[in-house]
Amino acid sequence: MGKKLRQSNLSGLSRFLQVLDETASSSIATSSTLGPSASHTSGPEVTTAEQPHKKRKTGLLGPGNDAYDATGLVPFYTDASQVPAHLQKYFAQRARYFKRYDEGCLLDEEGWYSVTPEAIADQIAERCRCDVILDGFCGVGGNAIAFARTCERVIALDTSPTRLALARHNAALHGLAARIEFVLADFREFVRALHARGGRHIDVVFLSPPWGGPEYLAGAEYTLARTQPEPGAELFQLARLLTPNVAFYVPRNTVLADIAALLPPPGTAQDGGGGGEQVEVEEEWMGNKLKALTCYFGGLATGQEHLF
Repeated sequence: MGKKLRQSNLSGLSRFLQVLDETASSSIATSSTLGPSASHTSGPEVTTAEQPHKKRKTGLLGPGNDAYDATGLVPFYTDASQVPAHLQKYFAQRARYFKRYDEGCLLDEEGWYSVTPEAIADQIAERCRCDVILDGFCGVGGNAIAFARTCERVIALDTSPTRLALARHNAALHGLAARIEFVLADFREFVRALHARGGRHIDVVFLSPPWGGPEYLAGAEYTLARTQPEPGAELFQLARLLTPNVAFYVPRNTVLADIAALLPPPGTAQDGGGGGEQVEVEEEWMGNKLKALTCYFGGLATGQEHLF
């Protein structure tokens, strides 16, 4: 276990605890033939017309991908005229969120304003390269898909069955669904249960909890007390129950003192008995615009590889 280069030709079980009701297509029985008895030799044979099978509509993922296809669960916008006014600015950036959006990527309303742009997700995934990574709040799958390119196994959690279905759909479109386990679970409950039970090793935890909607930029500063479903400090401490290696994705206007306060006191057991753990704060830019910050703890921070 640990940080290593991804091996090729790896496969795995893609698990999705699906809550959405699936309607199985019922088979249509062929009508029986009505004809003369065996001893009757005269008169024409009469048969009823065979009822045709209904053709199943092919979704955005194409034929053979019904198990992953979430077509129809949310709108798939192809033109700005279809998009609600409050989502127009996000739709204009769709290729930044998913380069292959036009091939059939799906986002719900929250996904439009919360998904990590693909270039940023790829940068974070390279920094988090490891065996097993836990994405605690996967949303529609932007980061989980990127992690599937650099990590051997991705465990992607969300409390919304709709967003999990969309995430798996998007992962399948990228050919990466088999590398990701999609689990319908609350991050807090999942971590507590895994920590108590033990067994499965997690190398890295990625935290990108809801920031509170687009209004997170309303104020000059953002405090970690505003993250959902709990303050960022509490979510961070839960993540550290599993591993010292945590990547925390936060708004660009986050108070840096809040980030620094997440570190354990120097010389403590949580610090590894060293001279003081450091956190590396990486600015995530798209062109000339600062989008977010990624905070790397433990062995993910440059110069602290020995903590991994």
